Amino acid sequence: MFTKVARYLKRRIIKERTVKYPDGVSIGNNSEVKGSLFIRIFGGKICVGSDCLIEGVIGTETENAEINIGNNVFIGNSIIASAIKLDIEDDVLISSGCLIQDTDNHNIHYSIRKNDCRDWKNNEYHNWELTAKSPIRICKGAWIGAKAIILKGVIIGEGAVIGAGSVVTRDVPPYTIVAGNPARIIREIKDN
Repeated sequence: MFTKVARYLKRRIIKERTVKYPDGVSIGNNSEVKGSLFIRIFGGKICVGSDCLIEGVIGTETENAEINIGNNVFIGNSIIASAIKLDIEDDVLISSGCLIQDTDNHNIHYSIRKNDCRDWKNNEYHNWELTAKSPIRICKGAWIGAKAIILKGVIIGEGAVIGAGSVVTRDVPPYTIVAGNPARIIREIKDN
């Protein structure tokens, strides 16, 4: 009897728990965040639409960064980071182990990046002005396969499929399947 009551109370407490998100984060109706959302510097924004399930780590790196997630989006245990702007439209599926980022994170020149580790360790500000970045858009109905990598400046077309383990370095046309490193078109999709 005691075990049944304890389980009932535990379920009820979990169901009624209110989660506090940082300023700049908004969550739509009936969305569930099992992963984590972070805003590294005040001013960044994360907007999650309705009916979403977020299991990954999603965060902004700069005061102007913006991540917009549409309705009915699933994000598995993946990492999504933005220093400028990242849009994920409605009905997108992002499998586990994916990496999506709109920046290189470090400058290509050693003389500039050599202090990055020290700056991060000492919680100093990373100068994002010296790092290449470009917005990403993942259009409605796209499916990103497990362990795919989507790099800066890419647009994934509506209904496109990214094969597992692919590295996407350029735009993907709507209703195509791409795979490989770098990702190349495998075939077109005739959507019903």
